[in-house]
Amino acid sequence: MSAPSEASAASAAPPDWHQLDWARLHGTVRRLQARIVKATQAGDWRRVKALQRFLTRSFAGKAVAVKRVTENQGKNTPGVDRQIWSNPETKRQAIETLGRRGYRPLPLRRVYIPKANGKMRPLGIPTLRDRAQQALHLLALAPVAETLADRNSYGFRPERATADAICQCHTVLSGHDKAQWVLEGDTRAVSTTSVTTGWSPTSAWTRRSFGNG
Repeated sequence: MSAPSEASAASAAPPDWHQLDWARLHGTVRRLQARIVKATQAGDWRRVKALQRFLTRSFAGKAVAVKRVTENQGKNTPGVDRQIWSNPETKRQAIETLGRRGYRPLPLRRVYIPKANGKMRPLGIPTLRDRAQQALHLLALAPVAETLADRNSYGFRPERATADAICQCHTVLSGHDKAQWVLEGDTRAVSTTSVTTGWSPTSAWTRRSFGNG
């Protein structure tokens, strides 16, 4: 099988982080992801694997992964190695370090953050390189996962929100005469104490109208 040529133009990396053509790099990644989707729909798993391997080894994929982990809220939170990629030079060098050969993830740095009830919640923080590796492979895995996933699943899905789930409920239930209401429940609001003290159902249930009622 011939190697995909989609990211070949992006393989020659410019010397400076600010010289990178991000529109071109993002476009290269999106086109490779679209090809992965088409191969998945066709059931051509050999080509899916080849495209995924090419994407995770491409300069475009690595650059987008590094950009993602260095421009979010956790960009200044280091892992156990205490390293952060805060300047163009370290970001540029980080692109070259990404790869599977010789890679071993480091342990998580454990920190504790306070909760509303006064207790502490443990939080594991990976290193920036581990985050970038995860982001890089997510670029290759997400097209397959989204193609094969339940089309009516909305939790923790990209480009989907609660409004999409509500719209789907309306589409499915509006054609049935008996489906005039949808009850949205919060089980945390239900307790023995609340029931015995005159708990009101409206405090834990939201009623949405779909149709004639």
